[in-house]
Amino acid sequence: MLAIVYIILGLAVGIGIGYAVRQNLVSKRTGSAEAKAEKILEDAKSREKELLLEAKSKSIEIIDQAKKQEGEFRAQIVRFEERIDRKEKELDSKASLLDKQKLDLEKKGEEIKQIQEEIKELRVKQLANLEKIAGMTREEASKVLLDNAEKLVRGEMAGLQKKLLEETYENAEKEGRNIVVQAIERVASEVTAESTTTTVQIPSEEMKGRIIGKEGRNIRAFEQMMGVEILIDDSPDTVVISGFNSIRRHIAKLTLEKLLADGRIHPARIEEAYEKSKAEINEKIKQAGEEAVYELGIANFPPKLVHLIGRLMFRTSYGQNILRHSVEMAKLAALMAEEVGADVQIAKQGALLHDIGKGLDQDLEGTHTELGRKIAEKFNLDKRVIEAITSHHHDTDVSGKSEAATSLEAVIVDACDNISGARPGARKDSLENYLKRLGDLENIANSFEGVEKTYAIQGGREIRVFVTPAKLDDSACQTLARDIANKLEAELKFPGEIKVHVIRETRVIEYAR
Repeated sequence: MLAIVYIILGLAVGIGIGYAVRQNLVSKRTGSAEAKAEKILEDAKSREKELLLEAKSKSIEIIDQAKKQEGEFRAQIVRFEERIDRKEKELDSKASLLDKQKLDLEKKGEEIKQIQEEIKELRVKQLANLEKIAGMTREEASKVLLDNAEKLVRGEMAGLQKKLLEETYENAEKEGRNIVVQAIERVASEVTAESTTTTVQIPSEEMKGRIIGKEGRNIRAFEQMMGVEILIDDSPDTVVISGFNSIRRHIAKLTLEKLLADGRIHPARIEEAYEKSKAEINEKIKQAGEEAVYELGIANFPPKLVHLIGRLMFRTSYGQNILRHSVEMAKLAALMAEEVGADVQIAKQGALLHDIGKGLDQDLEGTHTELGRKIAEKFNLDKRVIEAITSHHHDTDVSGKSEAATSLEAVIVDACDNISGARPGARKDSLENYLKRLGDLENIANSFEGVEKTYAIQGGREIRVFVTPAKLDDSACQTLARDIANKLEAELKFPGEIKVHVIRETRVIEYAR
């Protein structure tokens, strides 16, 4: 029991000691926190003083800057006010000067009116004296003076008009000739012979029998497949292929050459050689079209249109290869367009495509200009290119006189077509057509009254007309030359131009005995 009491007492003493120790620790900690708090408050107060000082210094600085800006602004306002004062003084001085000038002008105006009135009075007196001296009224004298002046002016105007026309024609011809000569000098062309037949050399006369075949089956199959005619006559070692379609003739020629090289000629072999030859010709057409557009620097044509251009390689007109003719025209058109300020690309495209319809006119109905227009519209080409295609044979007006006159590029293409076709050696013509053309020129000139005799010279490029001096004077000769030129343009078709030379001369013969 006593032990329990001691244990209880021990616990009580231990609790008491522990409590005392804990209270001591708590009091120490409380004292430490209060010290920290006081230190924090002191630091805060110190920081507050520093911030207040810093803010005060900045505010003083801002106030100083504001005062400085205010002073500058006030000085600027003063300068503006001084400037405005000077302007006002200048305006006042100018206004006073203007007022003075206005008064002077009014005074001079009154003096002028007074002088005009005096002049009118003097004029009336002079007219009265003139009428009295001349014995004519004012109206009669005015009429005489006007008639004399009119005669004088008419004579001077006629001379001036003639001089201006001569200078204009001379300058225009000189400039035009320079442009054309420069263009032609820089372009070369090729000339080929136009023909509707193609000749193929065979190795021996024996091959003619093989070409004909048993009962003519080979030649019938060949002609039916190619769309041409084979002419086998007495010409040694020669077979003639006849047909209007030049592409078919070339395919037939290439096919026949393949058959002759192989030696086997029968319908199946003919068909096989035909397909190969057709593919080769199409490849040549494609290459020819691509070379043409590449040579001219045209890159926006679709492949189908380029293929149509290549077909022109197998077409000729009056002995002139149409593809080379079109390329030559395109080069001429580019040079001329540069000189006159037209669109070079449009001029080149119009010249290259002006005869594009001839690539299809052997297969389709219609003129080559109509087919060319349809082709151009199908490929959505520029309107000026279509105009050049349709107008180069004067199916539309290119003179600029109608309301629907075509573009400058169309006129250039038309001129280049005439230049390319008219140059010496470009085209061939038969003797009969040549003589007929000369006769037509002379007959048209002889149909005019006052013409004594005519001579067509220089291959029909010039016609000299001799007139009767008693029937036509110099002015009438000028009119006659223009009328003959207009009639030639209306009734004849010719490349290039024809010079009409009217000659009026008076010869007086006397004998001294």
